[in-house]
Amino acid sequence: METEGAGRRLARLMTALTVGVAAFALAACGSDLGGGEREGEIETATADTEASGELFVSNWPFYIDSKSLPEFEQESGLTVEYKEDVNDNNSIFAKLQPRLQNGESEGRDIIVVTDWMAKKMYDLGYLQNFDKSAIPTVEENLVPNLQSPSFDPERSYSAPWQAGMTGLVVNKEQAPDVTSVNDIFDPQYKGKVTVLTELRDTVPLVMKADGVDVDNATTEEWTAAIQKLREAVDSGQIRSFTGNDYTDDLARGDASIAIGWSGDAVQLQADDPNIQFVMPDEGCIVWADNMVIPVGAPNPTAAYEFMNYVYEPENQAQIAAYNSYVTPVSGVQEIFEKEDPALAKSELIFPTEEYQKNCSSQPEPPADGVEAIEKDFESLITGG
Repeated sequence: METEGAGRRLARLMTALTVGVAAFALAACGSDLGGGEREGEIETATADTEASGELFVSNWPFYIDSKSLPEFEQESGLTVEYKEDVNDNNSIFAKLQPRLQNGESEGRDIIVVTDWMAKKMYDLGYLQNFDKSAIPTVEENLVPNLQSPSFDPERSYSAPWQAGMTGLVVNKEQAPDVTSVNDIFDPQYKGKVTVLTELRDTVPLVMKADGVDVDNATTEEWTAAIQKLREAVDSGQIRSFTGNDYTDDLARGDASIAIGWSGDAVQLQADDPNIQFVMPDEGCIVWADNMVIPVGAPNPTAAYEFMNYVYEPENQAQIAAYNSYVTPVSGVQEIFEKEDPALAKSELIFPTEEYQKNCSSQPEPPADGVEAIEKDFESLITGG
């Protein structure tokens, strides 16, 4: 695996500063995370015979190695603009919604968002269906357990970039005994805890730690967990809500425990081997981040070319070796068995049923309470 410690730390800092300014602006002006109803039929992003020109991809930070994009450009002849501007789902939605509702993508051909956000954007008419004939490599190599998710059972508009687990990312030198999500409320870690701005990651973990069945949780149980977090914020126990920029707090030593994402821990180890992903006693939350093609995308043909490229097992192996997230591509483990046996055994890239035995798929709040729950959580993370 690559070790780009100093470069990653600087990149994280710059990302955090950029996203922080944007998030402050959104909080100051307010943001409507809703939208209108979908009107008319969903269009299919049509492909030309041959890809050419420029490709614009919006993705999360630290999700691709330093070699894959230049190699793709050389092989395809395309020029890639690749922005790591997805810090959390709601912030990228709020940023792009004014254009998307007018059928414009700000030049983006691919955006990477989590399952629930992909469905929300699709239902609002902001995404296009795929031309399946243009992505044969995706169709052939997508792992079976990701082929028919409930939000997009035919994979009509989404292709997983990577999957992962939400649990605890811990500095084991500062917090050696942490094993439970309830440890984030331990007074000895006051002011040294961060949690995610992602409602469907953070709140279900808190509910699981309190013995709640998150797949059948009531509005009252969601609200109680948000109140528990609110009290921890008010007391100073939780220092901040973060998107992907929680990695900066851990890297600086300002946080000892974060509710965070599995692959980030491995990348942080390049700078500090004490930082580890800890599977909570109560289990994790599992999810996938998906490539989607927005309405108004100027170059769908290039988008399909890129999707096919990253779904070639050899190319995917290079990406997975860097980010240590759960790979959606069949054949990668066999490559690692020959080239890097330690990676082939990684529970973060290839989690076993035993490792995930207590984990839950990312749940949705009850339909009759989702609006109130989202507003309650948004007021918590913005201080409203």
